[in-house]
Amino acid sequence: FFPKRHGIDFYHRYEEDLDLFAEMGFKLLRVSIAWTRLYPTGRELTPNPKGVAFYHRLFTAMRQRGIEPLITLAHYEMPLALALEGNGWVSRDVIELFVRFCRTCFAEYGQYCRYWLTFNEIDSCIRHPFTTAGIIPELCENGELAACYQAMHHQFVASALVTKDLHEMVPGALMGCMLTKLTVYPYTCAPADALATQKRNLENLSYTDIQVFGEYPRLILRDLEKKGIRIEMEPGDKEILKAYPVDYVTFSYYMSMTESVDPNAPRTPGNTVLGVKNPYLESSEWGWQTDPIGLRYSLIEMYDRYKKPIFVVENGLGARDTVEADGSIHDSYRIEYFRRHFIEMAKAIDDGVEMLGYTSWGPIDIISASGNQMSKRYGFIYVDQDDYGNGTLKRSRKD
Repeated sequence: FFPKRHGIDFYHRYEEDLDLFAEMGFKLLRVSIAWTRLYPTGRELTPNPKGVAFYHRLFTAMRQRGIEPLITLAHYEMPLALALEGNGWVSRDVIELFVRFCRTCFAEYGQYCRYWLTFNEIDSCIRHPFTTAGIIPELCENGELAACYQAMHHQFVASALVTKDLHEMVPGALMGCMLTKLTVYPYTCAPADALATQKRNLENLSYTDIQVFGEYPRLILRDLEKKGIRIEMEPGDKEILKAYPVDYVTFSYYMSMTESVDPNAPRTPGNTVLGVKNPYLESSEWGWQTDPIGLRYSLIEMYDRYKKPIFVVENGLGARDTVEADGSIHDSYRIEYFRRHFIEMAKAIDDGVEMLGYTSWGPIDIISASGNQMSKRYGFIYVDQDDYGNGTLKRSRKD
């Protein structure tokens, strides 16, 4: 809804921002390495030296402040040229180019970083194909949905290959996968609602199943067959997926939803999806329903299913913040949101869930990828900028 523009200029202000994070006691910060900063078109044979140097400065500065990096390798910033030339990840040759980029990252930055992630919310390709995988609808020969599943297959193979490379190049480092955790309850106890809920949850978890268990769930393959979608796999793909699963599992969690077969059930938005509104939960201005117990539920569900360490890498409340006349920013609603979610995480750990860590979205106000919006703020730190890019970019502490 808002024009494409520059972000909050972390590139030039990262030391100031890191000082504020260190003041809050951060032990770890999740960041991504922009593929285009190292390989602008994706096809260069050697990386951009200035891009390489920036991340050395960034990770050194983080370590100097006692903050460990958690690196996401692909977070909605693939080279535009690869989208225009071959429809992004639909093209098989993007795997090799991504592997080259990742090997550069491991060689240059493995000394700083133990925790890595392959693809941010890999399942989001279904919801926003261009943002996630560089897919252009007009270039999809067999339909956009088929292109999404083909692109994700290439990402699954790439994930396995770079997991292998990380283990070989950076001994002791861990590679994780990431899911948009869309926790869904039945709207009623009607069996049809429960069945619809089960199908939705199984589909959501299937993307992590592939990266943990190294194979496609049979139910998902059957569902694709019924939809007339056939994923093109090369000889050896299945063996690669099986041989190199991820070491730990991560997910984003903001809210929960319910599901119903009733077409008239009231629906509400949440993290680029629609679900039936839960009458027992409160909603944000944007319709996202706050459910701290759902985080505990999700942690238990994921750990029981995968039996691998869990990292919550996104969680937070988007809200409008007001700067008072004296410069103070009172965000008691955000404090309460985190307090309630932290309590439920502690309960999940007490239940036996093995948690590696937690990072919020986002620790400083930034632009949302969905609508380039700034007024929906998540940060602990306020950035003076509006939805149209106006402002001083001054950083201010919220309560």
